[in-house]
Amino acid sequence: MFKEQFFNKDLQTLIKHFVYMRAITQNRFVTNSYVINRKMFDVPQFERPIGNHTFHIGREAVLACNIINLGKHKVGWLRAEDQTVLSLDERVVLGSRYSVSHDPPSTWQLRIRPLRAEDRGCYMCQINTQPNMKWQIGCIDVYVPPDILNEETSADVSAQELDNVTLVCKATGHPPPKVTWRREDHEPVLLKKVGSRDFFKVESYVGTSLPLWRVDRRQMGVFLCIASNDVPPAVSKRVILYVNFPPTVIVPNQLLGAPLGTDVELECTIEAYPNTINYWLKNRGEMLLDGPKYVITEDRSSYRVMMKLIIREFSRNDIGTYNCVSTNSLGKSEGTLRLYEIKLYPSSQSAEVNVGGLTESAVKQKTMFNDGNQLNTRTFLPLLVVLIIVIYLSGF
Repeated sequence: MFKEQFFNKDLQTLIKHFVYMRAITQNRFVTNSYVINRKMFDVPQFERPIGNHTFHIGREAVLACNIINLGKHKVGWLRAEDQTVLSLDERVVLGSRYSVSHDPPSTWQLRIRPLRAEDRGCYMCQINTQPNMKWQIGCIDVYVPPDILNEETSADVSAQELDNVTLVCKATGHPPPKVTWRREDHEPVLLKKVGSRDFFKVESYVGTSLPLWRVDRRQMGVFLCIASNDVPPAVSKRVILYVNFPPTVIVPNQLLGAPLGTDVELECTIEAYPNTINYWLKNRGEMLLDGPKYVITEDRSSYRVMMKLIIREFSRNDIGTYNCVSTNSLGKSEGTLRLYEIKLYPSSQSAEVNVGGLTESAVKQKTMFNDGNQLNTRTFLPLLVVLIIVIYLSGF
């Protein structure tokens, strides 16, 4: 009986001790959990990433570092690449282009102005926590508008016809710019494939180098090299291509006739470069000068020149051969025109043609057939002779 009472008493004491110890343990667990949570709540934390941003050169770049629970800790900004300290708290350490502003309660901003190309890179926002500092990184990209490198770009180019020519245009910028070639006169760009004689036309050509195989006079002109990278403004440079070749004379009408007393106009087209010296000769001897009798004009367009000679009050002394002559440093060329007289009679039934001093009757009958629609040989033969002389003198 005594033993049972003693055993029951010890069991009750043991249970009470167990309950007490459990209560103490639970209380310590709650207390420690509170302390841990309190410490975590008090530690500075980054609220959001800084992120990556793009800015244009010359403007202001802003990076924002958002921190909660900063407490008495300090915030610093560093250049991530070389760990150069830029600022500590609100005090700038490096350079007048950098500044730091605090937007209470949690935002710390690094400002860089004016922005340079070398500012491209990553920046670190750091909190001086112990034993290890907390940090996060944000990066900026600096966009730079295009710029043409004159030292590496073609100046005006002069080449002989059928030479191979390459026009070059180098540009810098970020992102890397695209180089486009166009003609200033808005005409298509004429290109040839290597080994081909045929041209193909394009509105523009993209590339730092514009190859022109066996260059032709028709490719002469002003080319625009345009550099763009979607960062305004785009830039351009003019490159003039000169194609040198000796004169070529084109005569639209080699045989001209006119009645006496009228004004007669003679024309020649010259193609040449460099510019030519042009003049008119009569009967391969007399050089004609601009004055009351002769009006001499030239109309220049690129490598073409339109020569015009107007003979006032055409007379028998003006009948003969005229030469348009063109010369430059590469050669000489000329064209020949023959001028003849056409006689008109009041009856409008006949005309007399005087070609270079030779006279033949060209009688134009109202009808070339006699009675019964028979051919009148007296009318036909003189006309036939005139036609033969005209064809012979025109060079056919």
